Amino acid sequence: MSDKSDFHKDRIVNLLRATTITAPATVYAALSTALINDDGTGIIEPVGNGYARTAIVFDAPALGIANNQLVTFPQASGSWGTITHFAIFDAVTAGNMLYHDSVTAPLAVGNLDTARFQPGDLTVSEQ
Repeated sequence: MSDKSDFHKDRIVNLLRATTITAPATVYAALSTALINDDGTGIIEPVGNGYARTAIVFDAPALGIANNQLVTFPQASGSWGTITHFAIFDAVTAGNMLYHDSVTAPLAVGNLDTARFQPGDLTVSEQ
C-alpha cells in the first residue's frame, strides 16, 4: 500500500517546519466497499452486522513495513457487501485516515464470514 492520505502528507511535510508528530498508540484497518480518495472521501465502511475496525501490528521498517500478525475482523452477522478497498486509521472509530489502497481481489463478506489479512498482506512503503 502506498497511497498516503492528504492528512498524513501534511503531517510529513510539517516535519520540515519542525512540527512534532505524535504517533498513534494503535492503528486500525478499515474495510470499504468503494474507492477511497486521498482526502478520505469515498470510503464506505460496512455498518452493523458485527463490523468493527481491527488493530494492526507492523514489523520494523525495512524499506517499508508490513503487518506481522494475522489481522482478523469480527465474524459478520449479516452482509458487509463486497470489500474492494481498505484504509489505515489512527482510531477505532472516526479518527484520521493515514493510508489507503485496493484489495488484491474483491471479497464478498456475508453472514458468518470472517475477513482477514494474512501477515505481510498490509504493506506501506515510501517511494
